[in-house]
Amino acid sequence: MKKTALITGASSGLGKAYAYRLASMGHNLILVARSTDKLEALANDLNNQFQITSYVIPIDLSEAYAAKKLYHELNERSLHVDILVNNAGVGASGPFIDHTFEENHRMVMLNITTLMELTHLLLPAMVKKGYGDVINVASLMSFFSSPYMSVYAASKAFVLSFSEGISREYMSQGIRVIAICPGTTDTNFFAQAPLDIKQREFRTPEQVVDSTFRALDRGKSHTVDGLSNTLLTLLPRLLPRKLLTAIFGTAMKKKTSQS
Repeated sequence: MKKTALITGASSGLGKAYAYRLASMGHNLILVARSTDKLEALANDLNNQFQITSYVIPIDLSEAYAAKKLYHELNERSLHVDILVNNAGVGASGPFIDHTFEENHRMVMLNITTLMELTHLLLPAMVKKGYGDVINVASLMSFFSSPYMSVYAASKAFVLSFSEGISREYMSQGIRVIAICPGTTDTNFFAQAPLDIKQREFRTPEQVVDSTFRALDRGKSHTVDGLSNTLLTLLPRLLPRKLLTAIFGTAMKKKTSQS
């Protein structure tokens, strides 16, 4: 059955990879990001390649009331969402107070508030229909407290916990919710990050998308992309939390100082 998927942060990286995968499955798309030009170019390519319909909605989701503005635009166009991909996010590294409060607040707005509000706005219609998918992009950092990426790691911990919670709440009503937890991925997010990350550590966006849909079809509420990343998530069970945070702090301080 042809469905309609809304993807935030759709113009590049993971969002773009989700767009191509969902289009290849025959679904229509609602592409959301800040760049009108990139979205329109992507929409044209998807429409021509897969014979679907892609709608473009340029908006900055880090701004106040952005989710409500997007929801209003959907209603104005009579667009209904069957699959929600909350992919838009931002990160920053370095000591906490080296970033302005406004920068940290923007991260919280985009990574937490908009994701939660957009889910809250779109989920009722899914429940009423008796089906729907919500894919929330979390992070490997969801499992750890990370000095020098404190706000980012905390925001992604929220995404994981929130996703697992509502997955259990609504699974009996035909709703599938999953948090995908990628590590370092070959996207602009990591290319622009002030961190010394070796290219061999990167997974591809397509691999992350594969992990997402494989786990979603298996009924999982979260999945970690890649075997090495999955093994890393076992560390909190093996090491004291204080020691693990110290290890991450040393590693992150080294990476940020080398950049």
